[in-house]
Amino acid sequence: MKRFHAHVHVDDLAQSIAFYSKLFAVAPTRVEADYAKWMLEDPRINFAISTRGAQPGLDHFGMQTDDAAELAELKARAEAADMALLDEGNTTCCYARSEKHWVTDPQGIAWEHFHTLGDIPVFNEAKQSSAAGACCTPAAAPTSAPAAAATPQAACCGPAMSSTNKATCC
Repeated sequence: MKRFHAHVHVDDLAQSIAFYSKLFAVAPTRVEADYAKWMLEDPRINFAISTRGAQPGLDHFGMQTDDAAELAELKARAEAADMALLDEGNTTCCYARSEKHWVTDPQGIAWEHFHTLGDIPVFNEAKQSSAAGACCTPAAAPTSAPAAAATPQAACCGPAMSSTNKATCC
């Protein structure tokens, strides 16, 4: 079964953890110095917040799968829909090791499809960037060229799709 995923950047992690813990009536499943995640069952969502973004607000949406077959199904759908697909394969980000790929909607919102393979003790195992907003989320493809080719992004755990937006962490 798939789980919806949303990642939001926040300015004040402690204040946001307090707010969402009251809103969801449960403490986060994981808390780090720059990150918190709730794995809710009702509704079934992986909701994450972090202070790694350039500005507060939505970073990306996603679908987390329970197994590799579901992930392959999502990838096949994206390919059949003729979406620009960025396949990261096995990667690390957001304190987890995952198999993942990305697509970007016509508005430029990144969608992450992933299967979590396990936890890791650091945000990512790639070289950390000094930029506050560097990591995981591919920047959105411009709406004039939705099938733009993926290009690597410097100092990031995942490559970026060509865009005017900067990549931000998951």
